[in-house]
Amino acid sequence: MKKTISCMNIDSNILRSFGGESIQYKTKQFIFREGERSLYYHQIVSGKVKLNTFNDEGKEFIQNILGKNQSFGDPLLFIDRLYPTNAICLEAAEIVRMPKNNFLEMLEVHPDLSLELNACLSQRLYYNSLMVRYMASQNPVDRLKGLMDYLKSYYDGDCQQCFPVELTRQQIADLTGLRVETVIRTVKKMVNDKTIKLEGRRILY
Repeated sequence: MKKTISCMNIDSNILRSFGGESIQYKTKQFIFREGERSLYYHQIVSGKVKLNTFNDEGKEFIQNILGKNQSFGDPLLFIDRLYPTNAICLEAAEIVRMPKNNFLEMLEVHPDLSLELNACLSQRLYYNSLMVRYMASQNPVDRLKGLMDYLKSYYDGDCQQCFPVELTRQQIADLTGLRVETVIRTVKKMVNDKTIKLEGRRILY
């Protein structure tokens, strides 16, 4: 099965030839905010970015955490909708940013990229559907497994207990809607069941 991480990683030379520019962001800096209009295609050169929202009480809900060679924000370039999430740098990052019109022009000139984008969006929808199903479960093991399956779909590898889950226990809790204490207990159970293994505090799935 084609991996999500490798399905939309446009060559930087092509991006720059159509007006893409490298922008340096600082840790905790917003790339865009919920409610803003989608104006750019973003592709990460280095660093990590989280997509999140906050409820009325200020509680954070993390939608995804992305890293090198991954893109974000591109589905909204095809529809006239506002961003449903924030994009915030978890660490210093370099991101190639391309204006919407340039991005659409690039797809016209390079139809192979358009086909690749369609496959990538379909892959994302597939794993999003799996996530929704797992998150509806009352079983915390199902929730963590669903999250790890989703994250592993962005990993360019296919071995057992080799994928490093680069998330803190708090971030896992925010992504799954569980309490941190529940995540800690569930991780121990999954280790005992040999679903995952630990390397220090890092989870390998």
